Amino acid sequence: MILPPDFTRPEDFYSVYDRHRTYVRAEVRAKHLREFGRNLWRPGGFEPGHRVLELGCGVGLFLAYLERMGVKDFVGVEMDAKAREFMPPSIAERVITSSFEAYFDQPAGKPFDRIVLLDVFEHFDPGEGVALLRRLAQRLRPGGQVVLRVPNMASPWGLQYQYNDLTHKGFYAPGNLAQLALAAGYQRVACLPYGRGSAVRRFTTRLVEGALDRLLTDPPPVWTANFVAVLQPNAAP
Repeated sequence: MILPPDFTRPEDFYSVYDRHRTYVRAEVRAKHLREFGRNLWRPGGFEPGHRVLELGCGVGLFLAYLERMGVKDFVGVEMDAKAREFMPPSIAERVITSSFEAYFDQPAGKPFDRIVLLDVFEHFDPGEGVALLRRLAQRLRPGGQVVLRVPNMASPWGLQYQYNDLTHKGFYAPGNLAQLALAAGYQRVACLPYGRGSAVRRFTTRLVEGALDRLLTDPPPVWTANFVAVLQPNAAP
């Protein structure tokens, strides 16, 4: 007899994850083209000829975006089997349903130019994050980069993204993520805001945040609810 989890650890809450999360079919729309282009494609230096791995790809929306941008060589890894039901067929055939550990236990194959983790890294505490980044470095080509999006714990706007999921174990801000990258043998290439919403709303938000920058003694370095970090392993000595 398999006993139910006692919910004493964050990992125990994965047992109800598929009932907690919202599934939306992956359909790339104009707003996604603008948002991903502005916040990920250009800052991450993606190119159509790149080989890309996305860990925790969900329903495959970003992979579908890469496909629209002409990227042909990509792989997704997603632990939640139900997410496959919401993927376009051309994406589902590229996605492996597996834990990260099981995936990395397989032969490495061709290295990647970019490894992407969107709303995933916060599921790892700092020690686990260091171990994960070290494993990712082994799967990157020389000059390859890791692109992360995480809730921004330096900003009050990031609290809802961090605390709406009990499986989140890491609490990251631009400063401590740079510190973690150093511990893992990486350099931080960029740490950037992740802007959502229409151009009007983004403009209004920037006005408010600019006023707060002038009024507050210690404003956050990045205000947006989530931020993007681009990390690159240090060259071997």
